[in-house]
Amino acid sequence: MIQNLILKNVAKHISLDENETSYFLSILKEKKYPKKSIILKEGEICRTINFVLSGTLRSFYRDSEGKESTIMFAASDWWITDMACFINQKPAMLNIEAIEESLILHLKKEDLDNLYIKIPKFERFFRIIMQNAYIREQVRVIQNLSLSAEQRYYIFLEKYPEVSKQIKQKQIASYLGITPEFLSMIKANKK
Repeated sequence: MIQNLILKNVAKHISLDENETSYFLSILKEKKYPKKSIILKEGEICRTINFVLSGTLRSFYRDSEGKESTIMFAASDWWITDMACFINQKPAMLNIEAIEESLILHLKKEDLDNLYIKIPKFERFFRIIMQNAYIREQVRVIQNLSLSAEQRYYIFLEKYPEVSKQIKQKQIASYLGITPEFLSMIKANKK
């Protein structure tokens, strides 16, 4: 089961033979996290990119006053990390938290670099993953600049129906850049 999910994810963009599959699976480290566990803490070196087998994660930034801004969510079959800090092996700017009990596969930076050498087609795989993430974030920034909070909320519900059921309204509001009270008003107007 565990192997099937990650291999289906990879198969969306590249195909692996038996030896490549075996090597790839051998460098992944599985770990279970209880609800509210911190997987990456701001200031720590970001050493892994993470694949969600089950559960839901969120990455967030905490400002100097303690206000949290949710950057992204990751549910089953999604990848998540603090990309700039992972690639450059710098202290994390973001925190990554398990919103619910989650099972994660970790891929270390040095193992990823070796994977690119041993199986070069993984460069294509991760390039596509990173391009898609960049596109998603660019669209989000444009939507934040051009759409109302209500429109952004409905787009979020349409795009991530399962994720929206797993997370608190406060976290959705943080992701949308609005207050929880304003989100409550939007939801009340919908009815």
